[in-house]
Amino acid sequence: MNTLSPPASKPWYREFWPWFLISLPATAVIAGVTTVWIATTSADGLVVGDYYKAGLAINQTLARDDAAQALALTATLKREDGTLALTLAGRLQAYPDRLKLTLAHPTRQGQDQTLTFSHAGGGHYRTSLPAMPAGKWHALLADAASTWRLAGVLHTPFSQPVTLTTDAESTIQTQGD
Repeated sequence: MNTLSPPASKPWYREFWPWFLISLPATAVIAGVTTVWIATTSADGLVVGDYYKAGLAINQTLARDDAAQALALTATLKREDGTLALTLAGRLQAYPDRLKLTLAHPTRQGQDQTLTFSHAGGGHYRTSLPAMPAGKWHALLADAASTWRLAGVLHTPFSQPVTLTTDAESTIQTQGD
């Protein structure tokens, strides 16, 4: 007697489709948990805590930019024998004893650097060059009294001279470009 018997069915956990369908929401849950973990463990360095006060300071910043433009200031940064040399040019009555250069990383506040240049005669200044990771930096150069400032973007390592100007369209110019 030859009877046709139904094919033997496998248990559900040995089939492909249930596992495929379970994997879709499981992937979404894992991605959500990972996103929450990243959000809670990493700092958000781009948000200013007191944005109102920072907004009020914009007028003071613009006045310092205007003062630098009125003095026709330019500054050239150049690496020399492990130091950073700065040459300041413009219509200054007297050169300040110290200049402050703030190098701010665009996304990582913990890597920001502040360099103090000492007057070396004429419009020349020098400071030691700290070890800095290669990359893009926002540069702010100001005198000790913060009466003027030059601002712009530069790239490290300092392989060629960089000129900071008051020109609104090209605040930083790399020599030779």
